[in-house]
Amino acid sequence: ALETLKMFEKKDSRVKSAAATNLSFLYYLGNELEQATNYADLAINSDRYNPAALTNKGNTVFANGDCEKAAEFYKEALRNDSLCTEALYNLGLAYKKLNRIDEALDCFLKLHAILPNSAQVLYQLANIYEIMEDPNQAIEWLLQLISVVPTDPHVLSKLGNLYDAEGDKSQAFHYYCESYRYFPSNIEVIEWLGAYYID
Repeated sequence: ALETLKMFEKKDSRVKSAAATNLSFLYYLGNELEQATNYADLAINSDRYNPAALTNKGNTVFANGDCEKAAEFYKEALRNDSLCTEALYNLGLAYKKLNRIDEALDCFLKLHAILPNSAQVLYQLANIYEIMEDPNQAIEWLLQLISVVPTDPHVLSKLGNLYDAEGDKSQAFHYYCESYRYFPSNIEVIEWLGAYYID
């Protein structure tokens, strides 16, 4: 894939930008951040309005720990294409990392309107409400999430944990049992179930 894309580097600017965008992403996936950054810069220089190139640049900056600057690239990508879901998702993650929880929530709610059945978006919404110490809303989003991925043992145990914290032992027991059914090796779930049976 890298060799094929490198053949397009000498073409006109739009083709060059598309090839450089894909090369940047491939290097990013391979955790070669320096090369990913170089190709993200090349893609942006070839086409300043390429939202995927701006998102890749944001990703490389984010990976280097500068969430503030990454957020700027994601916002610029969104100014060029308001439906660039990857930029919106990553902007939400950047805000979350920066502890700007309300802005992160806003990003993920917008994403939910675009991608109503995205498991990742539903999980992020639940997690944000958990951070905001609103367990009822977190539970609501996790219930939506298990309607999309009903066999995820992590989500099921998270639901058990939230119900337990709310004092609803029967619902906690139900979700911990479901989690155990799909992944019987989770020690925390086993410990909870053991303590429940002792009680």
